[in-house]
Amino acid sequence: MRAVITGGTGGIGFAIASHFGKAGYQVVLADLNETLLQQKTAELSQQGITADYCLLDVTDQQAIENCASRFPADILVNNAGIQHVARLEDFPPEKWALLLNVMLTGPAMLTRAMLPHMRSNNFGRIINIGSIHAVIASPFKSAYVAAKHGLLGFSKVVALENADKNLTINTICPAYVKTPLVEQQIAAQAKEHNLTEQQVIEQIMLAPMPQKAFIDVSEIATMATFLCQDAARHMTAQTLILDGGWTAR
Repeated sequence: MRAVITGGTGGIGFAIASHFGKAGYQVVLADLNETLLQQKTAELSQQGITADYCLLDVTDQQAIENCASRFPADILVNNAGIQHVARLEDFPPEKWALLLNVMLTGPAMLTRAMLPHMRSNNFGRIINIGSIHAVIASPFKSAYVAAKHGLLGFSKVVALENADKNLTINTICPAYVKTPLVEQQIAAQAKEHNLTEQQVIEQIMLAPMPQKAFIDVSEIATMATFLCQDAARHMTAQTLILDGGWTAR
């Protein structure tokens, strides 16, 4: 069974790929940087994992079609993501469009391209990597929050449209995960709020979380693997929140 993971060379994506590979799945890393794709695929192969890669820009429809044709997925993990932090009036329109294209339109079009294979085999697992910002908001992240909120609505519609098949779609929504993307956010938030980076971590990022800890990539990878098991076959259109108690307040 084949799992295609977008943003597969990044912290979350690579952890998911490694976890799936160790569980016996064939994994395909999909990302923008071919050199990095080759390096990460080689790392997986050295672990005895059956791995390949696909050079993919999720904003390019032709690239999406080519990836789906070359690597039809039984499991699709929509993980690719970017961030830009600014007040709305300072938000470049082209940057807004890019964030929505990468994190909402891209997953929708890739899912669209992969669905015929899944439906013909009467099996499919689509796992979106959302965010705590799919259910709550933070200032200066209007495009990111809009994209992640949209991902939940998109998932519900796809679940309903494919309820006649053994096909599920769910969204994993972690609070802050210590990845390069979040490291960049820390620096950007420090500039925006005129704080030190440590103050951003303590006063902004982890302040709303009762457990006061970053989410580990292994937690997300384990949950993604669970969603592909028979025990989760009736779990669809769901939002799975890993937030250390944040949204309980």
